[in-house]
Amino acid sequence: MVFTSDNDVGPSSEGVLDTTPHSAEAEQALLGALLYDNEVYHRVSGIVQAKHFYNPIHVRIFDSISVLIEHGKLADAIVLKNRFSQDETLIDIGGVEYLALLLDSAPPGVTAPEYAKLIFDLAMRRELIRLGEEIKNGAKDPDSDMDARQQITQAESQLFNLAEIGGTQSGFVSFETALIHSIEMASAAFSRDGNLSGTSTGLVDLDRQLGGMHRSDLIILAGRPSMGKTSLATNIAFNIAKKFRRERDENGVEKTVDGGVVGFFSLEMSSEQLATRLLAEHSGVPSHRIRRGDINTEQYEHIRDSADEISRIPLHIDDTGGISIGALSARARRLKRMVGLDMIVVDYLQLLTGGNAMNNQANRVQEVSMITQGLKALAKELDIPVLALAQLSRQVEQRDDKRPQLSDLRESGSIEQDADVVMFVFREEYYLARAEPSEGTDEHIQWQEEMEKLYGKAEVIIGKQRHGPIGTVKLSFNADLTKFGNLAPEEYEGAAF
Repeated sequence: MVFTSDNDVGPSSEGVLDTTPHSAEAEQALLGALLYDNEVYHRVSGIVQAKHFYNPIHVRIFDSISVLIEHGKLADAIVLKNRFSQDETLIDIGGVEYLALLLDSAPPGVTAPEYAKLIFDLAMRRELIRLGEEIKNGAKDPDSDMDARQQITQAESQLFNLAEIGGTQSGFVSFETALIHSIEMASAAFSRDGNLSGTSTGLVDLDRQLGGMHRSDLIILAGRPSMGKTSLATNIAFNIAKKFRRERDENGVEKTVDGGVVGFFSLEMSSEQLATRLLAEHSGVPSHRIRRGDINTEQYEHIRDSADEISRIPLHIDDTGGISIGALSARARRLKRMVGLDMIVVDYLQLLTGGNAMNNQANRVQEVSMITQGLKALAKELDIPVLALAQLSRQVEQRDDKRPQLSDLRESGSIEQDADVVMFVFREEYYLARAEPSEGTDEHIQWQEEMEKLYGKAEVIIGKQRHGPIGTVKLSFNADLTKFGNLAPEEYEGAAF
């Protein structure tokens, strides 16, 4: 549907009807309502912005009204007259009398939000047309460096941005706006249980160290095989999905107020294996018993009840192996658009590909750099935390102190640089159990004492954090259920770390 008008003053060629989606009458009506009653601005400012107007002079009038009102000043035809008295564009359409015309024809303020919605909708149609032309021209360009799949991924990203925020480029944000967002985040953290500014992991001491999982952050969780990094990531994802709750704000928009919708990209394990782990954690029946069917009637009842309880949690698993960063991003955007998305887990980073045949033959460090940059960009684009697991190099095993450090990350330069948080999972019990001395010796007695102190305990080492201090968090670990949990205060104090 195209809206035009006889008194249209929008861009057009002389004598040619401008069929670009727009409505001069709606823009004039909204501006008139604003000039008549400045309070209307607070009802429409969340719907429409200056960039959504089609007529350039309307863009400038709305922008001037916005600046005046946001600084607590009156914005009426008389005030604006001084600003536009020498404006040649305004003179061409009637001069300052045009402002009086807008005011005289102002509709009731109660209708202003409907005009704002119409202006916004038409602006989105114009942007959609522009994007369509770009996509068509790119597909027809024989000299394009991108193949068809890359063009599809780029187009999907642009369309997602348009659908989510009403524009393909956000541009500069004023410091005042950024400061307001910062204060809102601090206020939300102050009023929330645990004083968290991010999403709770369900692990109290880890939340205390991190402040929760922050939006737009790339969080790396690394460890050697059998340390439990997949288990910890699964526990966190399950805890977040289990607490998911949404509410409608004053504008009728649904927002997540607790927990979240989680997308889990499992490149190593199948969805059935992950589901079995979660079922074991929730039911208390070891996963190896569930897989073998080695359970009694009571355990079966627990499993059935647990499956019924957790079947509806918003945890979505994609177990496609060898997926590219481009395909992962496209699927994440689609999931957010269809059902919502508040967090992504990637298990694990080194199994992703750059998605380009040339990159597969190039230096692996460069490819990993492209992957981590892509994950960080996705975290910012979707405004959600991305938790990516990573393998550590074998040099850890060659040291007496097996605690990992940043330099142990494979292709560590790009991972360390792009990540906002780098965490390591470490279980000293695992290494000590494999160094058992001969029975009956003094060394064996000492070994048993140390094993008792370390049994069921783990560390999460925060090696890098942009938002706060580094340090070590102590957790419990149940190997049968592959479940991390909070240590009791007395256990925490007595933990031999």
